[in-house]
Amino acid sequence: MNNSSETPLLPPACIGIVGGGQLGQMMALSAKEMGYKVGVLDPTPDCPTAQVSDFQITAEYDDHDALLELAKKSDVLTYEFENVDVATLKDAQKLAALPQGTELLEITGNRINEKTFLRQHGIPVTDFAVVDGADQLTAAVAQIGYPSILKTADGGYDGHGQQDLNSAADLPAGRKLASQAQCILEKRQAFAKELSVMVTRSAAGTIQVFPVSENIHHHHILHKSIIPARVNQAVHDHAQELARRIATGLNLRGVLGIEYFMLPDGQLMVNELAPRPHNSGHYTIEACNVSQFEAHIRSICGLEIPTIELKQPAVMVNLLGQQLQPARQKLPQRPQWHFHDYGKAESRQDRKMGHITILGDLDQSLTSIKSEGIWEAES
Repeated sequence: MNNSSETPLLPPACIGIVGGGQLGQMMALSAKEMGYKVGVLDPTPDCPTAQVSDFQITAEYDDHDALLELAKKSDVLTYEFENVDVATLKDAQKLAALPQGTELLEITGNRINEKTFLRQHGIPVTDFAVVDGADQLTAAVAQIGYPSILKTADGGYDGHGQQDLNSAADLPAGRKLASQAQCILEKRQAFAKELSVMVTRSAAGTIQVFPVSENIHHHHILHKSIIPARVNQAVHDHAQELARRIATGLNLRGVLGIEYFMLPDGQLMVNELAPRPHNSGHYTIEACNVSQFEAHIRSICGLEIPTIELKQPAVMVNLLGQQLQPARQKLPQRPQWHFHDYGKAESRQDRKMGHITILGDLDQSLTSIKSEGIWEAES
C-alpha cells in the first residue's frame, strides 16, 4: 500500500513510545533533536527513555488504561520491543496514529507466524515444525532431526525460552519447555557467520537499507558488530535485496532489523525479524549519515529518508553489567570511544548497560577492543 498522500507529522507533535529501555531512549534522543515531544509508557520509574523524554506514564505494558492514556497524549505511537499487547494497541490507534500497524507485531512477535510469513514470500529460512505440547515433540524431532533448537513461539530473547536438542538425551528438557508454551522446532544451521541489516520504508514506499553488519555473540548475547561485514559483495547485495523484499511484503513503516545466517557456501537464511531498531544497528549513530533511530522517527512521522551512507567503518561492542564499570574507568584515556551509557538503575550480570562504537580501520579497532581486558576472549 502506498501512503504517499499521508500528511507528515511535524514538530512539535508528540511521539508516544511503548517501552522505556535503551532503544526507546535512542529513539527519543533522535526525536528530541528534531523538535518532537516524547512520552513513554514503562513500569520502571525514570527508565532510560524517560530520562530524555517529556513525560512518563509509569505502568505495566499490558495496562489497557495506561496505554490509552499514552495514546490520548500523543499524536503518533511506536514501540521498542515485540511483546506489546496487540488488542490494546488496536484500541489505542483510534486515539493516535500507529503507522507500523498491528500486523507487523502479530507476524514478528510469534516465531511461527514469522517463519511462515518468510517462507510464503520466498525468503530462505531453516526447516521448522510447530510443537503444540510435549506430546508432539518426538514427531517434530523425527521431521527436523538433530541438532535442532526448540524455542517458545512467543517471547524469549538473548537465548531465553530456548532448548538445544542435540540428541535424545535432551528430549526431557525439551518436553518440559514444550509443556509450558507453544513452541517451534528449528533445524540448527552450521553457519559461517551471523549477519544483520536494518531496513526502513517511508510513507511513500521508498525503501532504504543500511550496510550489512557482521555479528559475534557470546552466550546468545550480541558481543560486537563489525561494519561493513567481512563478506564478499555478492553477499552484501543479496542481504540488502532480501531486506527490500521483506520490507515490501510487510508494507513496512519504521525500522526493521533482519538477522541472517550465512552458510559456508555464502547462501543466506533469515533467522529472525525485529520490528524496531536493533542492537546491531547502534553503530549507525556515528558511522552513517542517518542513524537507524532517526530513520525510524522519520518513517513513522511521514518524512522522507535520505539514501543511507556509511561514512566510516565501525565496530560496536556491547557493555554488559560486569563490563560497564571497568569501561567507565578507562573512558578518560579513550578519546576514540563513542561511549553510550543507558542509565539503567540496576546493573546485572549479562544485562546490556551500554555500548561503545569505534570508527576507522577495522583491524585496529578489533585489536584495541581485544587488548582492553574488559571483554572475555572470543570462543
